[in-house]
Amino acid sequence: MTTLANKVVLVTGASSGIGEATARAFAQQGARLILLARRIDRLRLLADELKQSHNTQSHCIELDLRRYQTVGRELDSLPREWRAIDILVNNAGLAAGLSKLHEGSFADWDEMIDVNIKGLLAVSRTIIPWMVKRDRGHIINVGSIAGHETYPQGNVYCATKFAVRALSRGMKMDLTGTPIRVTCIDPGLVETEFSLVRFKGDRERAALPYKGLIPLAAQDIAEAVIWAANRPEHVNVSEMLILPTAQSSAMLAHREEK
Repeated sequence: MTTLANKVVLVTGASSGIGEATARAFAQQGARLILLARRIDRLRLLADELKQSHNTQSHCIELDLRRYQTVGRELDSLPREWRAIDILVNNAGLAAGLSKLHEGSFADWDEMIDVNIKGLLAVSRTIIPWMVKRDRGHIINVGSIAGHETYPQGNVYCATKFAVRALSRGMKMDLTGTPIRVTCIDPGLVETEFSLVRFKGDRERAALPYKGLIPLAAQDIAEAVIWAANRPEHVNVSEMLILPTAQSSAMLAHREEK
C-alpha cells in the first residue's frame, strides 16, 4: 500500500458528482487538493468544508475545459508549492443531447469533444511532463461503459469515451520505462448531474435512466479511484469497469416495476 497523505492531487470537474466525491475521498486520506471546475463558488464551499472537517489544504482553479486552449497557461500559473502534482484525476466530462447522428447538434458535439477529449488532453499535456521530470506520478482517467459499447443515439458521446480509453492506453505505452502509472475507470449508471446536463435541465427526463433500479453513487467511483491510487508502486491498475448490480451492459439493466 502507498500512503496518500500529503500527496498533491488535481481533480478536474471537482464541483459536483464523481469529481466532488473523489476530492472528499482524497481529503479523508490526508491529501492536498487542487480543485478545478467552472463553478468556483462550489469549489470554494467544498474547500472550506474540507478544511474544517479534515484540515485539508486546497487550491481552487476556475476553468472551463471547453476553453482548452487556456489550460496550459492557467496550470503554468500554479504557485510553486502546488506544482509537484502526484496524482491527476481527469474526471471532467459530459454528455450533451441524445439523438441520431444525422439529426445531431454541432454545438452539442463541440461541447463533448472539447471537454471530454481536448480538455483531458490539454490538462494531461501540461501535467505529465512535470511528472516525467520528477520521475513519479499517477494519471487516473474517468471514462465510461460508453467507451466499451456504443448505444443508440449515443454516437458522439460514445466516441469521446472510446477516445478516453484509447488515450489511457496510449499514455501508458508512451510512459513505458517510467514509474508513472495510468488508470482508466469506466462507470456504468451513476446517479449524478450527468443526465440533467445531457437533457439540459429536464429533471423528469433526467430521472428515467435510474428508474426502477439502484444505480451507482458517485462515492462508489471515488472509492475505486482511491483503491487504484493506493496500490503498491509496482502495481498499475490499468482499467476498471464498474456497473450497478442491476446493469449488465450499456443497454441491458433489470428494472423493478413500481
